[in-house]
Amino acid sequence: MGMNVGSAGDGDDDGEVVSAINTTPLVDIMLVLLIIFLITVPVVTHTVPVDLPKERNQPTKTKPENIVIAVNRDGDIFWNETKIPDYTTLLDKLKVRAVEQPQPEVHIRGDKNARYEYVGRVVVAAQRAGIVKIGFITEPPAGAIPVAH
Repeated sequence: MGMNVGSAGDGDDDGEVVSAINTTPLVDIMLVLLIIFLITVPVVTHTVPVDLPKERNQPTKTKPENIVIAVNRDGDIFWNETKIPDYTTLLDKLKVRAVEQPQPEVHIRGDKNARYEYVGRVVVAAQRAGIVKIGFITEPPAGAIPVAH
């Protein structure tokens, strides 16, 4: 039984180009990158633990004692559907209603093109009058399914 090891004079493998890709360096680099990402991702995503509110789409439960204040884009204030001349009058009317038991809720309907300042003044007036519950009325997004309760 014999084995052919090849002779130096064959000339078969001399200068032959290896066409296979050496993947060892590629695997080494990928493993290093994987370890770096595994170490840095928890550090980057570290935030202060806060319990964020969940989105709710509830229909407005309108009670007769609720106060609906509308603010149009020009800053005009409407109590239900009656125009209020200024913020002092609004504050006086809110103070009268704030002492009622049970205290009414204030629902603010602000025009989407109104300045924040106009709606903010209504909120401040309600707080100064002692109103505890203030809500904002919005339109549901297009295509939203109404929730029935």
